[in-house]
Amino acid sequence: MIMSRIEAPRDEVTGNLVDRLLAGLPADAVLADPDVTASYANDMASFCPAGTPAVVVLPRTVEQVQHVMRTATELRLPVVPQGARTGLSGGANATDGCVVLSLTRMDRILEISPVDRIAVVEPGVVNATLSRAVGEHGLSYPPDPSSWEMCTIGGNIGTASGGLCCVKYGVTAEYVLGLDVVLADGRLMSTGRRTAKGVAGYDLTRLFVGSEGSLGIVVRAVLALRPQPPRQLVLAAEFASAAAACDAVCRIMAGGHVPSLLELMDRTTVKAVNDLTRMGLPESTEALLLAAFDTTDPAADLAAVGALCTEAGATQVVPAEDAAESELLLKARRSSLVALEAVKGTTMIDDVCVPRSRLGDLIEGVERIADKHRLTIGVVAHAGDGNTHPTVCFDAQDPDECRRARESFDEIMALGLELGGTITGEHGVGVLKKEWLAREIGPVGLEMQRAVKQVFDPLGILNPGKLF
Repeated sequence: MIMSRIEAPRDEVTGNLVDRLLAGLPADAVLADPDVTASYANDMASFCPAGTPAVVVLPRTVEQVQHVMRTATELRLPVVPQGARTGLSGGANATDGCVVLSLTRMDRILEISPVDRIAVVEPGVVNATLSRAVGEHGLSYPPDPSSWEMCTIGGNIGTASGGLCCVKYGVTAEYVLGLDVVLADGRLMSTGRRTAKGVAGYDLTRLFVGSEGSLGIVVRAVLALRPQPPRQLVLAAEFASAAAACDAVCRIMAGGHVPSLLELMDRTTVKAVNDLTRMGLPESTEALLLAAFDTTDPAADLAAVGALCTEAGATQVVPAEDAAESELLLKARRSSLVALEAVKGTTMIDDVCVPRSRLGDLIEGVERIADKHRLTIGVVAHAGDGNTHPTVCFDAQDPDECRRARESFDEIMALGLELGGTITGEHGVGVLKKEWLAREIGPVGLEMQRAVKQVFDPLGILNPGKLF
């Protein structure tokens, strides 16, 4: 890889940039071979344009990140920060001539404190790696995005990501206590705290969470931990309609129950999972609801929730008796996105969040949109917090089908806003939803967000073209 970089043709601008970067970075941390840099051009989103990076850098230290940002500021070059590139909104996509700043080599867990219940980590630490490490101390780091075996903490912070357990434990933003951030001009700033409480000044930590790398580069994070909960037990409930399943969700939440997981799959998703995995789910299932509890007496909680599901019209309720059965029941949910992708080969995953009380309206609306555009659209949802993932299945080689897929995607977002929701619950705005962010927050909100961006990044070099 180093030889490829050295032998690659270098124009004057790229050559000068590489030389400047090598003044503060080791040779294996600077990649300029176009065949190599092209592999860093985009994340996993569909319909998001990506440019051609001038160079990719892979720093290992805070000082090296500072050197990159000072160089970019001096040369007035855009910088696109990246983690594992598992994002679904184009937020990590390169722009033409940019410096891609990949933080995956900054992957050290610097501290785990059982007393203070915190972990201090670098941005390239993989979510699952951190979860297993703190588990050895009897602790847990609850945020669990579906890509947790690959995604990094820095990427999770950049998009304020969520996961299956949000209904009980909340999202990433609730676990970030403090940050070390390299600003656009290379200065290092610390925000937040290590303590359980702290209200000194503006909450700049929360400002950076979800900013998609547009305000600064996170190089260290202080994360809150919780005691490790008991193993959860899962219940599966089948319904003859999505409306009945959504009614059950409302009954569960209104009844004061606190499940550790509450997930819903519509009939399209259930069929796709059946086709892929041969799990033998009943073909008559119009919606499948999965509920889990990690309390001291999960069987009792499952019984109470099972009764509510029956009252809402469940045709079958199956509670697990142990962890092994629970994992078997969750297999369908974990297979859902892969199964939907197998329907047509390409998927476009939406990320609309609505109030729980409007969940049924969203699913019914998606069915109408799918019929209108003659498309297969499956819905999987973190039903407990109203975060839905309508997944449009299409043939990427069919231009007309691509057009209809994009139109249906936009109509789903419009529906989410009509129902009092938001265009993204955990995937972020990136490139994909820039137009829709402006619609959601309005002209005054957009003006204020741009003003904040100007304060932190006056030259506009940090992840340009994202958010707005």
